[in-house]
Amino acid sequence: MSLIGGLVGLSGMVICWSYVEREAHACCVCVSRLLETDSKSLRSVNGSRRNSVSSLVSSSSASSNLSHLEEDSWILWGRIVNEWEDFRKKNEKQLKDLVRKGIPHHFRAIVWQLLCDAQNMPIKDQYSELLKMTSPCEKLIRRDIARTYPEHDFFKEDSLGQEVLFNVMKAYSLVDREVGYCQGSAFIVGLLLMQMPEEEAFCVFVKLMQDYRLRELFKPSMAELGLCMYQFECMIQELLPDLHIHFQAQSFHTSMYASSWFLTIFLTSFPLSVATRIFDIFMLEGLEIVFRVGLAILQMNQAELIQLDMEGMLQYFQRVIPHQLESGPDKVILAAYNVKYNAKKMKKLEKEYTTIKTKEMEEQVEIKRLRTENRLLKQRIDTLEKGQVTRAQEAEETYLVMRELATVRQQSEEATAQLALAQSTIRDLHRATLPSGMLANIT
Repeated sequence: MSLIGGLVGLSGMVICWSYVEREAHACCVCVSRLLETDSKSLRSVNGSRRNSVSSLVSSSSASSNLSHLEEDSWILWGRIVNEWEDFRKKNEKQLKDLVRKGIPHHFRAIVWQLLCDAQNMPIKDQYSELLKMTSPCEKLIRRDIARTYPEHDFFKEDSLGQEVLFNVMKAYSLVDREVGYCQGSAFIVGLLLMQMPEEEAFCVFVKLMQDYRLRELFKPSMAELGLCMYQFECMIQELLPDLHIHFQAQSFHTSMYASSWFLTIFLTSFPLSVATRIFDIFMLEGLEIVFRVGLAILQMNQAELIQLDMEGMLQYFQRVIPHQLESGPDKVILAAYNVKYNAKKMKKLEKEYTTIKTKEMEEQVEIKRLRTENRLLKQRIDTLEKGQVTRAQEAEETYLVMRELATVRQQSEEATAQLALAQSTIRDLHRATLPSGMLANIT
């Protein structure tokens, strides 16, 4: 594993979280003041939760002097984790507000598992056995590993990060052979591995695929992605009509810039810190946050985008927007929740899309039938044309034979006439030269 942690007893109980990577040195954060305030709450975070919490703090977060705000956040999230079931049921709105403000890095692993109910999944026990098996996707996974977070130290060439990423992707390709492996999914798994051990990352990923519509997004048909593109485009048409008209005029299709937003939850489009904050919300609210953030980005950049052609817009999405977000996620998240999002309207659009696709499928079936019928008719026509050619050839051959026969008959008649004439001439000669007695015998 790339992540380890431990609880250390020290003068009343001091907890140290450690996040260890192959190239990073171990670090400890001692929070005695936190525990003095809320030792009972955090002491009970044990078992699988303790393992997750202990793996959450990276070396970049090591500091023995926490601000009061950070301490308060740790206290609050410690209580939330400890009293998870009751807190989620009784304080749904507060939990939503807290998640939107950002889950503390140190608590992300355990909170993400709790949000998607991935703790204690039976499939976790199968993980080690899956790694011993061979997947038909291994070559493809190996090829794409180097393309996943290539700038991140944890995933640099031949690193432990690349190995555990391969392990999780391989294991999933074996438990879901219909989906197998899809490149975009590696970025999601990579983010999980930055927060937690590979077995836990595997369980969370399985949950995301099953319960968060990701499996439908990554199916070979990508039917769910088509639905998301349709819904998103309809939202643009309604909320940003001028921009929609410009996109249409430039033949700038929604999938050209937004498909990666949905497939990777912005992980390949935004700075990692921003995408991680959005992923916090995704774990609680699902794909709704992708629609909201996507619309917010378009609203914030509408004036500039309308001035650009297709190539300019592609460059803008790839370079300018990520640069804008380097200052942090708060502005875009705030804007996202000012976007008019109507769940009922989205459901209606889903029904519309289903109707359209059903009609398209029916039309495709009809087109296929007509094409088959047309092919058969063409074959019949070809056969008839060949038959006509054959008959024409036969008629021509018959005509030639008849002409030849007529010529032969004429020649035969001429020969017969010449023969009769010759015989008559011969008789005349005989009459003229033979004695009269012999002539009588000849005749």
